Parts: sequence; C-alpha cells; structure tokens
Amino acid sequence: MIEIRGVTRSYGTFKALDDATLTIREGEFFSLLGPSGCGKTTLLRMIAGFDDPTAGSINIDRQPMDGIPANRRPTNMVFQSYAIFPHLNVEQNVAYGLKRMKLEASEEKRRVEEALAQVSLVGLGKRGANELSGGQRQRVALARALVMRPKVLLLDEPLSALDKKLREQMQVELRRLQQAVGITFILVTHDQYEALALSDRIAVMFGGRIAQVASPKEIYQRPVNRQVADFLGGMNFMSGEVVEANGSTVTLDTAGFGRVRAEKPDGFVANGHATLGIRPERLRVLWDDATASHEIAGKLVERHYFGEITHLVVEVPGFEKPLSVTETNDFGADDLPIGATIRLAYDPDALVAMAD
Repeated sequence: MIEIRGVTRSYGTFKALDDATLTIREGEFFSLLGPSGCGKTTLLRMIAGFDDPTAGSINIDRQPMDGIPANRRPTNMVFQSYAIFPHLNVEQNVAYGLKRMKLEASEEKRRVEEALAQVSLVGLGKRGANELSGGQRQRVALARALVMRPKVLLLDEPLSALDKKLREQMQVELRRLQQAVGITFILVTHDQYEALALSDRIAVMFGGRIAQVASPKEIYQRPVNRQVADFLGGMNFMSGEVVEANGSTVTLDTAGFGRVRAEKPDGFVANGHATLGIRPERLRVLWDDATASHEIAGKLVERHYFGEITHLVVEVPGFEKPLSVTETNDFGADDLPIGATIRLAYDPDALVAMAD
C-alpha cells in the first residue's frame, strides 16, 4: 500500500528524518514507535502530504505522491487533539468532510450513520461536541476520518489524552475497528505497550533513522541492538566476548552466565564483543527444593509490589548491575525478605545476543 524509499527531511543542517526506507502492506496495522523527536510524526506528515521530503520518494497504492497535496491523497488523519469542531454536533462533525463532495442528502446521511455505527456511537448524532467524554471525542474523530473512505488511516498518538483505563479500552476498540474496516492503519506512538498490543508490524525509530522493522513478538524477543531492547520494556544486559559467530548462532563468554550460545539477530555485526540480554519475566524464582538445569543465585536488594506481579531486584555475582526479575505473586514473591538469598532459573533460549 505504501512504499517509502530513501526519504530524508532536513531543516537546515538538522535531519529530522534520515534515509528512511519502508514498505507498509495493504490492510496492515502498522506502528511508528520511538521517543519524542525520533522522526515518527515527521514521516507520518509526509505520508499525509502536510510536509514534503527533502529527498526520496513516497508511493501510495502504487501511485507517486510527488506534488500531490494532502486533500487529494487517499489518506485521512486523526490528530492527537482530535480537532472536533465545538460548535457542531456529532453528526455535523462527521459529515464535515463530505460537504465538498456534494452528495445527495440521503447518501450523506447513510454514510454518516454507517461511520457512527463503526465506532459505536449510534444514537449520539445530535449530541453536542461539548457533551462528549474523551473516549467519545476520539470516536467522533475516527468516524470523521472513516466516512471519507480513505485507503490509509493515519493516527497521530490519538489515545495519549485518555486516562489509563480508557486508553486500554480504546486500544481494544481501535484494533477491532481496523480489522472490521480492513484498511491500512498507521499509528504514531511513543508507548511501546500500545504498539505491541495493536500492531501487525512495528518500525522502531531513533534519531531520524529506522532501527528495526518486525512483528511485535520479533522486536520484543529478538531486538537487533541494545537501544531497541531497552526501549521495548525492561531488559537485563551484560557484556560478552564473542568466541564464535557462525550461521544463525553466536557464542559468547560472559561473567554472569559463563559461556552461552544465542540466536544471532538479523544484521548482527560483532567486533570481538557484543551484548547479551534477558527479559525480567524470563528469570524465575526457584522455591524450596526445586531445581533447574540452568540457575544462578543472588541476594534480594529491592522488592516492588504491583498487584498481580512483584518486581524483584537481585544482586548476582559476575553481573555489573543487579538483575531485574518479574515474578507472579502465586507463590509469595511479594513476601520475600530483603537480604534473602534466592535462586533464579533461566532458559538459555531466552538469552538474546545483540549489537552494543
């Protein structure tokens, strides 16, 4: 659906986007993920036609977009602020873009009702904009975009103004909506959990460049480098010396885990050393007399209770920093005393090798 080739956007000597190349498939829910200032919104605005690339090209549905203004592109955008017109009711807000199409009144009414049904706002058409909750405003913005029947819907952090519970609810609804209408959605977000929950694929960006493009599971479990791994949730890191790197695996010598062999990520280049990582939830507390094929022991120095889970911080000999461990509270992790010696089991398959 969208082909981005070598796209750069410069402001003087500053490159907001640097040589971005990306293909987004038809009917895909795709997320641009990264910290503030990484270039994700700049890329979204160029797809929309609000900004032009300094270099490179953008095709939408196999058509070059050079010189094509935003109002003539097969895209529509939902902004972070929603941009709901306060003097119009829900129906009038949704129908606003249809006015320039000069449709018959019956057809306009039918399309507005269809869009309201898609976003679960049936019966609220006459409600004023100032009478809507945050979640309802977000749905009106979605309906106003969908009523134009775009090939691509662009979403610029549309859930960021919502509270946590409503945001999680709207994430489910947004994914359901995308699957129902079947068009390409492109979401800009800095929230890694939102991107993981919603997306078919994710592009992780830093400093104007795309670091990795993959499925949520691949990016979370097999990040290409330490920067991606650290941004996508917590991870324990340790340095390792490369002993061997053949085929799909790399063998490392580490102070904490000893000699280990891990899957080699795509594009892995090691100059004698690399980083080894393991997610906190892949370390498990061994209770009582339980044993494991691979285990390490350390001293509990911190404990943080989060309801269904407890976050443990454990000092283990050979590691530069204490290990973070996420444990469910089924067996009493929330009651482990500070200073206690605890044993941790791990699966070697959970160890991830990556570039520094």
